[in-house]
Amino acid sequence: MSNSEALIYHSTPTPGKLAIVATKPCETQHDLSMAYTPGVAEPCLKINKYPETVWDYTARGNTVAVVSDGTAVLGLGNIGPEAGMPVMEGKCVLFKHFADIDAIPLCLNRVFNDKGKTDAAKMIETVARLEPTFGGINLEDIGAPACFEIEQTLKKTMAIPVFHDDQHGTAIISLAGITNALKIVGKKIEDCRFVINGAGAAGIACSEFYISAGAKRENFIMCDSKGVIYQGREANMAETKARFAVETEARTLADALCGADIFLGLSIGNVVSKEMVKTMAPGAIIFAMANPTPEIYPGDAIDAGAAVVGTGRTDFPNQVNNVLGFPGIFRGALDVRAADINEAMKLGASRALAEIATEEIAADIHELLSKAYPEDAANGMFDSKMPMSGSYVIPKPFDPRVVPRVARYVAEAAMSSGVAGLTIDDLDAYEAAVFKRINHG
Repeated sequence: MSNSEALIYHSTPTPGKLAIVATKPCETQHDLSMAYTPGVAEPCLKINKYPETVWDYTARGNTVAVVSDGTAVLGLGNIGPEAGMPVMEGKCVLFKHFADIDAIPLCLNRVFNDKGKTDAAKMIETVARLEPTFGGINLEDIGAPACFEIEQTLKKTMAIPVFHDDQHGTAIISLAGITNALKIVGKKIEDCRFVINGAGAAGIACSEFYISAGAKRENFIMCDSKGVIYQGREANMAETKARFAVETEARTLADALCGADIFLGLSIGNVVSKEMVKTMAPGAIIFAMANPTPEIYPGDAIDAGAAVVGTGRTDFPNQVNNVLGFPGIFRGALDVRAADINEAMKLGASRALAEIATEEIAADIHELLSKAYPEDAANGMFDSKMPMSGSYVIPKPFDPRVVPRVARYVAEAAMSSGVAGLTIDDLDAYEAAVFKRINHG
């Protein structure tokens, strides 16, 4: 793909990647009277009298706002709200394609402090006012540490799901991969030593999520651009980082990796060498997710003794791609009218993804995957009754089972944890209905 090709794609035949399509006819005088005045008064009056019927008479229940200020766009940094729009439009395209959710990009200005960083209070105030229009809020590409305060506050004050995908998407999908990788190497998460390189939103959220899944906080060493985050360090120590300050003599990433079971990279490329991998524990698991250049390339990591390697790239095995998460998560949350996306729902999504990679692939699914991933199919990745392997611990983004299964487990967790407004009695039928909806029958 060339730069000019990408620009042409985004500019022709119509600028941008989105359009709004009406779901009701507007071809006749009668249609017009129903769509607007006088017919529109009836649902207005109904909603005014019974506010909950807004879900019955408007598109709110299938509409998500993708909200950003452009301060932390993946791989591009603080480029601002206008320059962030193509990314947010792209996110909305994925919502629609993978989960049939109508998503609207909202790139906000005038929510910055005098240093050009996100002002959390301004962002919170602005987003909170969107609640009557949307069924959920997907926060995107908002800089740390403001993103933590923004999400936590909005989750407490809004009665619809608020989800910062940069934090939780990577956490959910990488945990699925780690869950299966640990089965391959015969280890338990509570016994593993973790090294996290990158102490931004994703690194901290991943670590906290793994702890929710059973990992022990004392088994984590987190590194940032200044090295290991250790007790007593004063430089560049935000409160979010301080939770991971440990007593250790390690001061560099190389020091930290000695004896580690799992490495998670959310930083910059080419910072892990073969020699460093060789010092890790036997059966080492490496998720090197810096883009476009990973912390270490998979071939080098495998040569150095790693058992399972994942990256954030589509051209290597075990891609940690957030599109495996957010479409199904919001599909499930919207379908039970959840008031939140809580820890139980996120763990359910991760469990769903891990489960899919261990299941025998039916013939019709095999055919679809073979078309989408011909090289993997030629190597027999999808052929075994138990397809999980070192190069397949995470399902593929174009696997049509992903969104229905994630939606099912998320909806189930929402109901069991008490945040669902609706009940789904037959989850098998629900999963099948979502599959049919997003795969056009």
